[in-house]
Amino acid sequence: MASGSAKGRAMNERCRPSKTSAGYEALIAAAARSGEEPDERRLEELRFFGQQAAADGRTLRSLVVDHLALARVAWPDVAVDAGRVLAAMQQGVEALCEGHERAQQFAVRQQEAVRREFIDDLLYGRSELGSLVERAERFGLRLSYAHAVAVAVAEGTGAYVEGDVVSRRVERAVTGRFGERSVLLTTKNGRMVCIAPGDQHEVLLSFAEQAHAAAEGGRTAIGRPHAGAGGIVHSYQEALQVLDLADRLGFAEPVLHGADLLVYPVLARDRQALADLVRTTFGALLEARGGPQPYLETFNAYFDAGCVGAQAARRLALSVRALTYRLRRIHQLTGSDPTDPEQRYRLQTAVIGARLLDWPAQSR
Repeated sequence: MASGSAKGRAMNERCRPSKTSAGYEALIAAAARSGEEPDERRLEELRFFGQQAAADGRTLRSLVVDHLALARVAWPDVAVDAGRVLAAMQQGVEALCEGHERAQQFAVRQQEAVRREFIDDLLYGRSELGSLVERAERFGLRLSYAHAVAVAVAEGTGAYVEGDVVSRRVERAVTGRFGERSVLLTTKNGRMVCIAPGDQHEVLLSFAEQAHAAAEGGRTAIGRPHAGAGGIVHSYQEALQVLDLADRLGFAEPVLHGADLLVYPVLARDRQALADLVRTTFGALLEARGGPQPYLETFNAYFDAGCVGAQAARRLALSVRALTYRLRRIHQLTGSDPTDPEQRYRLQTAVIGARLLDWPAQSR
């Protein structure tokens, strides 16, 4: 591998590739003279060179190829131990690669920090509109259009974490089918969030399906489409509200739509009036043996079963006779008959109010 002649060496010198580290040539020369292994200072210099090369936009391939070409040019005519020279070359190339990877990792962290800051500003409406619109375009969102937000929560105490296996699996599935433009996926407070154009409802449904499958359970709430940057905030808050309602009311469906549950926020808007209705309707149950809970559970099962006694009894694991007794007892205590169609609406509204307000626990 020696140059063979002064003329050949001179030719090689003229052909020496540019953009290489002088420290790499010195490393090879030291190993050839005395078998010296590269010290940490010299390796760190090579790491820094690799890091700067990445910052300048050079590919790892070109960096390695140029330095291997330099090693060929600088290979000594005489070496103490060719094996030591090769080992030094390898350590030097590894240091260059480490530096290049270090720069790439830093760039990824910077990009992720920018992305997270943008998402926080987008979901909470904390940035000036013009700046937000400009930043949104980098991520494929056109805020002049209507967007809808879906929020998925994992089953039990599980949480979605940015970059974990579950989150990556969902993102790959959704973007693989619909592309990355106009669709933004992220995690927030242990939940997974998907933002999509309001006219692409199938994206959000696919997201809900993939999130449920990847986490082996859980629930997704989908807010209504709204226009503008404030519309995304509105849709996001609506989806969170739907998840909260699902917890309070015990909804079992894996996918819930804000448009289907608008009656509940309307009821909860005037909490004082709703609390008065609940107390007036069910206050007498506080004095019943066992408290109001068994009777409220009876109401819930009866109304969820469409006021069909046999079906409600099965849900409560009661006989139809026992259920009939409870309904009669409720009539005696409250003065309201759940089997009477004229009184049913007020009772059902009061039952929903009790669930929304967590009555009577929150009234004590």
